[in-house]
Amino acid sequence: MRKYIFICFLISVLFTNSQQTKSNSKQPNFLFVLVDDQPFDAVGFSGRYPFLKTPNIDRLKNEGANVENFFVTQSICSPSRASFLTGTYPHIHGVNQNNKHVDPNWNEFAPYSTHLQAAGYETAHIGKIHMAHVKGKAHIRPGFDYWYSFIGQGEYFDPQVNENGNEFQENGYITDILTEKAVDWLKNKRDSDKPFSINLWHKAVHQPHLPAPRHKSLYIDKELPTPPYDTHKETFKGKPEWQRKKTFGFDWKKNLPIPLELPEQEWPINYDRNMDLLRCLSSIDESLGKVLATLEEMGELDNTVIIYSSDNGYFMGEHTYLDKRLAYENSMRVPMVIRYPELIHKNTTVKQKCLNIDLAPTILKLAGLDIPNYMQGESMVDLLKGNDVDDWRDAILFEYFKDTYWPYAGPNQIAVRTDRYKLVDCFLKNDIDELYDLQTDPGEMTNLINDSSYDAVEKDLREQAILLKKQFKYNPNRDWWLKKVMNSKRIK
Repeated sequence: MRKYIFICFLISVLFTNSQQTKSNSKQPNFLFVLVDDQPFDAVGFSGRYPFLKTPNIDRLKNEGANVENFFVTQSICSPSRASFLTGTYPHIHGVNQNNKHVDPNWNEFAPYSTHLQAAGYETAHIGKIHMAHVKGKAHIRPGFDYWYSFIGQGEYFDPQVNENGNEFQENGYITDILTEKAVDWLKNKRDSDKPFSINLWHKAVHQPHLPAPRHKSLYIDKELPTPPYDTHKETFKGKPEWQRKKTFGFDWKKNLPIPLELPEQEWPINYDRNMDLLRCLSSIDESLGKVLATLEEMGELDNTVIIYSSDNGYFMGEHTYLDKRLAYENSMRVPMVIRYPELIHKNTTVKQKCLNIDLAPTILKLAGLDIPNYMQGESMVDLLKGNDVDDWRDAILFEYFKDTYWPYAGPNQIAVRTDRYKLVDCFLKNDIDELYDLQTDPGEMTNLINDSSYDAVEKDLREQAILLKKQFKYNPNRDWWLKKVMNSKRIK
């Protein structure tokens, strides 16, 4: 009899534990913080700017993973954002320029948030989207239960906003406003019984870099350190004429001869603008800290995959440039840190080359969902676990499409980057391409395209370009989707 009672008790305990395990196994939440125009090394933990303090961003890195070599597929706002959402290249989803008439092909290439919704997630987008230049409910993009955004770049102060289709003006500083909305949604506006996914996509640090009033005097006595590898000493000797033309200024239109080498510029370059960009980061870091504190208060911090990145890189005087768009590292490389203690060990470093198209499949895999066939990226989950992935990509493909800002923005181009080399093909018949040895020249200062000792390297990279373009179904027609959209509007 005692034996029977004990067996019944044991079965009861096992059943109870099983039920508890089942009830405690929650799907992870997702918080995706995206900054606009943040250089990959403009974070405290990089040491690039010794005075820069970003304790909350640093916390994500210290308690999670730093994806060191994270790149965008196109270094400009709308294309990159659409690639983050859909897991596809700009030439696939259709947004390959900042054009107010262009929205992704959401029907064929649904954002990851749509798949999360279908799986029972409650979703929110708070902040910049840049792809919806319309008012009212038409401004709301697919895949989000809650919507709070604005048209275009928005404003740093007292912005016009759209909340679930309602247009009105807010008072205050945009970073603080977006933070308050995110905290309010997390605490008060969602179904607490559902897992959630929230985008907090900031306007900052986009130019005109306007810091919060409380940060206007921050770092006022600090010098701007010269860039690594002396890239500020760029003269463009041996580089494409279009770069010299871009840098020479618009006097080229007067048919003045373009010099073969430009004079070195005096450092610092764009001091005030660059310092204001760094000051803008202070409110971004404060925002992250407030949201982390909210998640901790809710008991959801460790069950939330926290992702922090930027839509593109930014020049801080490297190669004498500002802005982005080009295939230099400072433009195409962005910060990427991810915290999720359930999966990622503290201070994990991922060295493999990852892309913005990898994020959507990563999120879906972490949520336990199938990755749709149209997504071109790869899940980073095994890399984040610290596992060796033997078949991970050896090279990445970067693209850019010429727009109305030529030559300031650069021509059509693709770039192939391996661990050691980078080839930039600009499709210009009367100009040269670029080839860099990143091992001996990490600053990309010496163009090796005409160095015969690198002919074999160039040949190999061009062959890789052919394979990558085929793999990703590269479409050189910048306006294919725009034409389709405009024609459909005419038909209506």
